[in-house]
Amino acid sequence: MRTPGIGCRTFVKLLLTHTPAQVFDESASALSALGLKSESIAAIKQPDWPRVDLDLAWLEAKGHHVITLNDVYYPAQLKEIFDPPPLLFVRGRPELLSYPQIAVVGSRNPSSVGLETAFEFAKTLSQCGFVITSGLALGIDAASHSGALSGQGFTLAVAGTGLDRVYPAKHKDLAIEIVNTGAMISEFPPGTLAKANHFPRRNRIISGLSRGLLVVEAAKDSGSLITARMALEQNREVFAIPGSIHNPLARGCNALIREGAKLVETAQDILEELSQYNQKDEKILMPDMQSTLDLEQQTLLNLIMFGPTSVDNLVESTGESVEMISSMLLILELQGYIEATAGGCYTRIK
Repeated sequence: MRTPGIGCRTFVKLLLTHTPAQVFDESASALSALGLKSESIAAIKQPDWPRVDLDLAWLEAKGHHVITLNDVYYPAQLKEIFDPPPLLFVRGRPELLSYPQIAVVGSRNPSSVGLETAFEFAKTLSQCGFVITSGLALGIDAASHSGALSGQGFTLAVAGTGLDRVYPAKHKDLAIEIVNTGAMISEFPPGTLAKANHFPRRNRIISGLSRGLLVVEAAKDSGSLITARMALEQNREVFAIPGSIHNPLARGCNALIREGAKLVETAQDILEELSQYNQKDEKILMPDMQSTLDLEQQTLLNLIMFGPTSVDNLVESTGESVEMISSMLLILELQGYIEATAGGCYTRIK
């Protein structure tokens, strides 16, 4: 990852014929035959060990992870894109990367209506079983993360820096909230500063992780339109909220709709379009399906994965007693939301 001259595509190309250990064992002439330049070969032959030690020290902290392309936690959705990142650094819960996700993006300088709209859409969609994914930027991004947290759901923040820092710095508290229940993700190793060219790269991950992407407010030249077009190239659904022809913050969304994005007025419009998706091809949980559950039961249901989830993890995540969790699990199982699996675990089935 830290070798100069080796980007995503070269990295993946090398992995098709070599293990990482084999790359470092190759001779300089063999590496040259693989197409590597002298700068890259020199770095492979003399790695920056102090930098590696700092990376390993970062990984030793609780909740810090690095996920490779072959890791069980590497999301299948992201592998489908043209240039998937070969490594993902994660703070928080890496299993959430494989949950069904909706990305919400938009202006860094939105209207008050735009902020409220992003917040409410994210809240509703998170309560229906989708993870809300965005970029932790000012404006719509922050509102969508906050909406998901308000809805007791999960949210993922994809960073354009290393995960040892938060950009923008004013979102430090929000980042802590996200990591406590969801996750922050970056393809950039610790110590990486914010640079302009990092954010388009980050955006392809936001769209690549998601089943669909919602643009709330965007000016005609907004970076959100770049993310939307990446989503289209990745064969993702793109949704846009329309606005007045006199509102400059609506021009980007209106343009997307003209180009084929789906016009949405309510979260239900998105749910109906994506209802066929989730991790195991079951229906996404619609709001009326949860109407018989109280708040504590809905919160617990949102913590249960579409894969084995242990009672111990649920106790740790909620702070509730084993007895209380077991009682709620029984109710959820009887109502058909979950099923018991081997090892005393539970799996969400709808």
